[in-house]
Amino acid sequence: MSCPATSARPRVPIDVVHEVFKLQNTDRDQAEDLLLALIRDTFQLDVEQVQLRPLAISLNSINGLLTLKDGSTLFFKTHTEAGTMVREYRNASLLAEAGYPVLQPLYVSTEAGRQLLIYPVVDDPLVFDAAWAIEEGAGGDPRRLADAQGDADRQLREIYRATMRWQSAKDAASAPVHQLFSHRLTGGRLASFYVPQDRLCLPAGELTIREIFQARWMINGQRYQESLSDLISQAVRLLDPHQAGPSVVGHGDAHNGNLFLVDGGTDMLYFDPAFAGRHDPLLDIVKPLYHNVFASWMYFPHAKAAQTTVRVEYGDGVLAINHDYRVHPVRRMFLRSKVENVLLPLLAELAARDWISPDWRTRVKAALMCCPLLTIRLADPRAIPPEIALLGLASAVEMGADSQETRSLIDQVLDEASCAGTS
Repeated sequence: MSCPATSARPRVPIDVVHEVFKLQNTDRDQAEDLLLALIRDTFQLDVEQVQLRPLAISLNSINGLLTLKDGSTLFFKTHTEAGTMVREYRNASLLAEAGYPVLQPLYVSTEAGRQLLIYPVVDDPLVFDAAWAIEEGAGGDPRRLADAQGDADRQLREIYRATMRWQSAKDAASAPVHQLFSHRLTGGRLASFYVPQDRLCLPAGELTIREIFQARWMINGQRYQESLSDLISQAVRLLDPHQAGPSVVGHGDAHNGNLFLVDGGTDMLYFDPAFAGRHDPLLDIVKPLYHNVFASWMYFPHAKAAQTTVRVEYGDGVLAINHDYRVHPVRRMFLRSKVENVLLPLLAELAARDWISPDWRTRVKAALMCCPLLTIRLADPRAIPPEIALLGLASAVEMGADSQETRSLIDQVLDEASCAGTS
């Protein structure tokens, strides 16, 4: 295997990868031509054809297949988020050494604007696709998927235990996982996604982003005291990367779109570890906890818009929302497995070491809030139906704030974890 050095080449004048990402849904031919030129210039590969495959799961990435002149094929993927440092080759090795079953890239380029990883082709399905098929009644075995998830989570629990150690604030600050949370809040994504004077056309009428972010929320009868602006300010403080604390070797972004379901559906294989490294284990479980459970609306916004009724009223600075969006049983299975097999044992381990921070729960909720708020731009009506945008904003509130009266699903789970963590 060779990993050609890229530092000697002159830097291209544009971010080729991001340009491909923007073009793949509007001018696929041009996007593939750009990517083919990039690959031929970067790698010593005799590539004949590039085939981009935009997927529902690929919200901030590009992926597809390469056909070589000898007829063989390879798979490629890369993240396109501005400022993302792709260090997956080293991180894949780190994960493998820690005991993760992880697919190793064959070739890698980490030069800004040209970052790309090339893998052997895996014919097995993504866990993401297996779960969606079950949710839509299109086939699949829920019990077998539950068994595979349970096995994977118990394996993860043991890896956490084996790799856990204290980390200095300086080392913690350099962990790639912060690109998914703190850096999105403070590095420009929040400001570019939500311009205060922009307007969102909602069933209750047209509201500015400023009005939405300053509103108090009532969601299916549950009151929330904090506004989105309050929650964001709190999250910036709670998710500051410069914090000493417990750390493990973690994937960082281990949602179902980064796991293959292999060996006839009995095992899971990690890949795409762009955000892997040594970091807080409670941050490590946030992405799978949200995206595997609560985020079907994000990946299939138009399908969910057709299935979901959202009613909203706005007055006196209060957004009152009622909706019938529900978490499917297969999603609840992912939630229960992650809580029973990972979160509860993790909190017990942290308690035994006297390493539980008093603010662990609010910190987890702050990171959870980033998932619906900052993975995609909810204020883009061309991509997201208004009722689903509102559902996503409500989800951000539920994740970040504490529900009053009847407890939200996430608060029920964290109530259980809090009791176990302090017992």
